[in-house]
Amino acid sequence: MIAAGGAGAALVEVGFWLVAAFLAVQGAVLLLNLVAFPVLGARAGRADAAPGRRRPRVSLLVPARNEAETLPSTLPTVLAQGADEVIVLDDGSTDATPAILAAADGLRVLAGAPLPAGWSGKNWACHQLALAATGEVLVFTDADVAWHPGALDRVVAELEATGAGLLTAWPRQRCVTLGERLVVPLVDLLLLANLPHPLVRALPFASLAGANGQLMAWRRDAYQLVGGHAALPGEVLEDVRLAHRAKRLGVPLTLRLGGPWVQTRMYRGWGEVVAGFGKNVLAAAGGSRVALVAVWLLNLAAYTLPWLVAWWDPRWWALAGAGLLLRLGANLKAGRAAWEAVLQPLGPVATTAIVARALARGGGYAWKGRTYP
Repeated sequence: MIAAGGAGAALVEVGFWLVAAFLAVQGAVLLLNLVAFPVLGARAGRADAAPGRRRPRVSLLVPARNEAETLPSTLPTVLAQGADEVIVLDDGSTDATPAILAAADGLRVLAGAPLPAGWSGKNWACHQLALAATGEVLVFTDADVAWHPGALDRVVAELEATGAGLLTAWPRQRCVTLGERLVVPLVDLLLLANLPHPLVRALPFASLAGANGQLMAWRRDAYQLVGGHAALPGEVLEDVRLAHRAKRLGVPLTLRLGGPWVQTRMYRGWGEVVAGFGKNVLAAAGGSRVALVAVWLLNLAAYTLPWLVAWWDPRWWALAGAGLLLRLGANLKAGRAAWEAVLQPLGPVATTAIVARALARGGGYAWKGRTYP
């Protein structure tokens, strides 16, 4: 036990039980999701497999701005999905993106209109794609998402079978550098340890909803009901906010992990990790600097601090081990390498740079060559 007097000992004791309670809640949600959170493809087969059932017309929609590094590997996987139409919008790219798109067969390329005031680039691009699409199902996917053969069939099949207005999936994150491995997989833990999947449909609260803009499949009528991307023109966290809006309006949601069917390398290297997460982490905290710092400190206390305090108070070793087990469970559910769990104590430390960037910039951010106030 730590030898400390009065107030110090009491503070450590309170901290121990607060961290224990936090990890216990996260562990309970994760255990539930290990069983209950579905993986895309569990419902195998094509959407039109049922006798007499017509597959809806599907538009596969890709916003692209300066994606010359990713499109050569991802675009062929998109074109091979068998969508009724594939539309890619070139959003003012200044690299080789236009040439790559011009050389590809089987897609329709749109030249993006100039960005209006008050819009984010991605929302404006997706809005234009939706206007151009002719499908009954609108599938928005990022240019850096690679699709396994048959993935689109499974997306449409599960959208149809569940009666959802929106199906969204979290692609398996491919990480290469240490900086990516420290932070990017925390997205899986954040999802699986904080959003109890069975409650997404069971309870009406909008806060019990989530979405991932890397893959969002909408029934056209549901998309129009929520107002599409035009309803949130300048929102940096548009995917989550659209899911909240959809749930408030009674649109059924279906959430899936991507499993082996879709994967992405979201950021390339530490610089992109900090810039990418730094642009939306404040919005994820409700725009409150106080809330952002509080969440950051809580994660430091839960996942990093136990490894330091345990040398003086052995009880904290149990909390340190619990943090590793949480990361291990999330990794296994998301299809990640088990060994990455040992990086969990360093994750909150690494996010310090992201939090600092967000606090310094406030609501403003820079992304893909554009600066937003």
